[in-house]
Amino acid sequence: MRNINVKRLVTVLPAVAMTGVSMVLTLAVVVMWLGESMPKGVALVVGLGIDGGWLATLAYERRLAAQGDHSNAVTGVGWSFGAVASGVLIAHALLADETSMGAWLAVAWLPLAAKALWLVHGLWERTALTPAALDMIRGIQQDARDDAAVARARLRAEASTEETRLTAVTEAGARVARVQAGTAQTLAEAWSKLETARKGAGTGRALTSVTSRVTSDVTPSWELPVWGPSESVAALEQAPALTDDALDVLVDEIRLSEDPALSYREMATRFRAAGHSASEVRLRAAWKRVVA
Repeated sequence: MRNINVKRLVTVLPAVAMTGVSMVLTLAVVVMWLGESMPKGVALVVGLGIDGGWLATLAYERRLAAQGDHSNAVTGVGWSFGAVASGVLIAHALLADETSMGAWLAVAWLPLAAKALWLVHGLWERTALTPAALDMIRGIQQDARDDAAVARARLRAEASTEETRLTAVTEAGARVARVQAGTAQTLAEAWSKLETARKGAGTGRALTSVTSRVTSDVTPSWELPVWGPSESVAALEQAPALTDDALDVLVDEIRLSEDPALSYREMATRFRAAGHSASEVRLRAAWKRVVA
């Protein structure tokens, strides 16, 4: 609350000071200017009338502002009094001698400036906030800055992590490619040597001379492996499916193989352990037929 009062004084004191100076200048000019053509008492009344009208409209405006209200008519009257006061100062400056004309023109804007300062003070009062509201706004702004900083840090960390991952994957892929290339080259060289050895003229004689002492009177035909397609092996023939009658006989034999008779789960386990094949649906249907 004290902070608000200090800020209120910052805006209201310049307006009060400029209003006082403008009223004094207006009254002095009216008395000096009109005092030459009429009694000074009458000139004083005219000056006080201008200042009084200005003060009256200003006081009414301040009362409406305190109630949260506003009147364009009162505001227009107040600006009219300010314009009259400035007009009096400008006219006096134009009719004064050249040595003092500049000085009077320099202060002729003070009434309008005072009115503008009161306008600024009114705007400040309409937009002033309590300390609690200001603290809440500062807290919201700080939370927003914190969230933005955390989001930026998270994005930077994720970007750095993704960059590290991509670098590691790229390096690993390059190493795998190099290993595969080396392995392929080694295999190619090995198969080339095997092919050269297989097609060599003295290969058979060399191998025969090595094995002739073990296998006399036998000249083996040596063939080294060849890199090429392999022949497919024929698939085993699938055993024919059991008929319903045969399946019923097997189920009944397994069920009655012990006393008391086996349960369905035990029978199914022994049925499949014996190497027989049947779907669960057919096996359960056979069990129901045998039991019935």
